[in-house]
Amino acid sequence: MNDEKDLRARTKMFARRIIRLYVALPKNNAVTQVLGKRALRAGTSGGANYREAYRARSKPEFISKIGDCLKEADESLYWMELLVDENFVPLRRLQPLLDEADELLAILTTVSKRSKGLP
Repeated sequence: MNDEKDLRARTKMFARRIIRLYVALPKNNAVTQVLGKRALRAGTSGGANYREAYRARSKPEFISKIGDCLKEADESLYWMELLVDENFVPLRRLQPLLDEADELLAILTTVSKRSKGLP
């Protein structure tokens, strides 16, 4: 149970960090705003989906919501990579958040596989 609560807190903290990233992006650049909004949507959605998974009424519902979490974590990683690749945000500034996204993906992948009975 503590691991589940820790992951709830961790996904929420990830969302808060994504919010701070978005707020710090330049408002006068249309591309950064589009990419930032996409990262904001995906990065905040993962935690909400994990909360839904945590309260799932059935195993299939849990598996489905964890799949949504995985999708959103991977998508947020994609948008952040684009922000770095296009030199809108320096890699050194975003690296800790990219690392956290990678770690969340790894954890959620393990949760998904175990819930499906996969090795």
